[in-house]
Order: sequence, then structure tokens, then C-alpha cells
Amino acid sequence: MTTTDILLAGIVLLGSCVQWLTGMGFALVAVPALVLLLGPAEGVVLANCAAGAISVVGLAGGWRRVRPGAMVPLCVAAACTVPAGAWLTRQLPEPALLLVMGGLVTVAVLLVMRGARVPALRGTKGAVAAGAVGGFMNSAAGVGGPPISLYAVNAGWTVREFVPNAQFYGVIVNAFSVVANGVPELSGGRWGWVVAAMVVGALIGRRLAERTPEKRARLLVLSLALTGGVTAVVKGLWGLP
Repeated sequence: MTTTDILLAGIVLLGSCVQWLTGMGFALVAVPALVLLLGPAEGVVLANCAAGAISVVGLAGGWRRVRPGAMVPLCVAAACTVPAGAWLTRQLPEPALLLVMGGLVTVAVLLVMRGARVPALRGTKGAVAAGAVGGFMNSAAGVGGPPISLYAVNAGWTVREFVPNAQFYGVIVNAFSVVANGVPELSGGRWGWVVAAMVVGALIGRRLAERTPEKRARLLVLSLALTGGVTAVVKGLWGLP
């Protein structure tokens, strides 16, 4: 087991733990670190695969609370913009990609922290706008959750309503992103560590969820994500010619 394997397993474990603790956040926490460890292309597609798998498992117990009226326009809009995000990742050099990804994560986290109220993010038009931005961000930077969080805030959803719908969206948008970007080229042994880390993270996250206040957990997730986003921006700026 190499140092990279240990770091990779640790990142996935933390992201999985956060996802089960708060209902979202794998990509926010894991993507900046995965990008720094594996590079932008591999880091994003691994995050798409892992976040999609976690969403499938999480949705199994809450699919009856999914709101089709809101999720259909969200998912259709996301499907339309995923190819554009995937195209962008193939065109930009690595420092520029780090800068774009870190910037998207940082801005998204700051908006979610503020609980920004945007009248345009209400109703069907708001769902289409949030889905389109989320689809592009998910395939380009591996982070498609913040626009959906902002939509939920402006729609007045409770946490109980948000979690299954966010998981449903995660299944769909990550499936489209994997089709557009492909799967990461990891060895069989490394895939084994990733899967094991996801399982252990899920067990820890579910246990912590019973003891951790929601507000504190959410603040922790956003703080970790903001740190990772800023770090990616700094590394991208450092690598620019």
C-alpha cells in the first residue's frame, strides 16, 4: 500500500462519512483533495463514481419522498449541460482546471453559507436554472450539489425533504457525468481501497449523525470544502505560466 493509496482511502472515507452525516457533501469535501492527489480529470470522475454510488444506497430508503415535479426539470436541465462541463475539462491545462474547479467550489460554498435568497431560483424556471448550473459544475468540477442546495433554500424545503431529492439528483447527474467523462483508471487494488473506505465512512457517518447537531455538522462540511477550494485555487495560480 503506497502513500497515495493511504491518502486516497482517507479522502474517500472522510467524504463518505460527511455524506452520511449531513445528506450531502461528499463532492464538496473530497473533490479538491482528489484533484490535488490524482489530477483534475481523474479526481473529478472518481468523485462522480463515488458520489453516485453513495446516492444510490442513500436513496433506497427515501425514494418515496422524491418530488418528481421539481426533479424532472432539474435533471433534464442537468443532462443538457453535462456535456459542456465534460468538454471544458478536456480543453484546459491542469493549472487552469485547478483554478476553475477551486473557484467554483469556493464561490458555491460561500453562497450556500450565506443561504442566498435568489427569486430566480423559484418554481420551474428556478429548477431549470439550478439543474443547468449543477450539471455543468458536476461534470466540470465534480461538484453539482450547491446549486441544488440554493434551489432548496429558496423553495423552502426542510432537511427531511431535501435529502432524498438531493440523492435522487445525485444518482442522475453523476450517471450522466460518468457517461460523459468515463471512469477513473485505477488499479484493482486501489478500487478495493476506495470501496472499503466508502463502507467504513458510511458506518462512521451514520453513527455520528445520531450524536452531532445538524447545524454543527453542516458548518464542518462547508468549512472543509472552503479550505479545499481555496487550496486548489492557490495551486492553480502557482502553476500558471
